Amino acid sequence: MPSQKELLIKHFESRLTISGVEAANIYKIRSLPRRILDLKEMGYQFESKWKTDPTGQRYKRYILTGIPDIAGHPVSLYTCDTARK
Repeated sequence: MPSQKELLIKHFESRLTISGVEAANIYKIRSLPRRILDLKEMGYQFESKWKTDPTGQRYKRYILTGIPDIAGHPVSLYTCDTARK
């Protein structure tokens, strides 16, 4: 069975964001902030934003902004290669 970190890495291969409710319902991850910290320690980069659902409940959404390269160094998903121009 894959670890919670492995489940999140697979999730971020197809989607760039996740909330605590999604993590709990889909992957049974009860401590998403801790798993996000684990991924940050592996070289992944995230932003987070507070959102409000239709009932007025606030929640945090985590957005993947960078992934580690083969050596484990972070690489932004939003880099522009202007040096070639």
